[in-house]
Amino acid sequence: MRCPYCGSEDTQVKDSRPAEDNTSIRRRRICPDCGGRFTTFERVQLRELMVTKKTGRKVPFDRDKLVRSFDVALRKRPVDRDRIERAVSGIVRRLESSGETEISSEQIGLQVLEALKSLDDVGFVRYASVYRDFSHAEDFEKLIAELNAKIARDPLDV
Repeated sequence: MRCPYCGSEDTQVKDSRPAEDNTSIRRRRICPDCGGRFTTFERVQLRELMVTKKTGRKVPFDRDKLVRSFDVALRKRPVDRDRIERAVSGIVRRLESSGETEISSEQIGLQVLEALKSLDDVGFVRYASVYRDFSHAEDFEKLIAELNAKIARDPLDV
């Protein structure tokens, strides 16, 4: 592992432990050349996923981008970081075990919407407003009416 401070390729692992609900390994490292300390995370990657954008362009799947989407939607909301990590890990697991190597950005967006619906209503509405390209206040009203109707039908399933 290359040192992020001096670029040396000879770093040493000082400590390893499970992290993020046992889906990754957290390693504390030290660089013998500059003395810099840093942390790395290892995750199992079942296959290399490519995301097909609406334009047809293909880009490598980026877990960090998925995490940022949740962070933006849930900014200043009382949602525990562990719940967000579990939601992200669940989405990644489903994508990797689907058997597909190319996933459309729409499929990912729908899974994020579904996860946000169970995490936080406000985060769900925030994400949906961008994902569904809201342009008028009526779009928000319609989505909130759908949420309220769902709550009225099954208050425990929101």
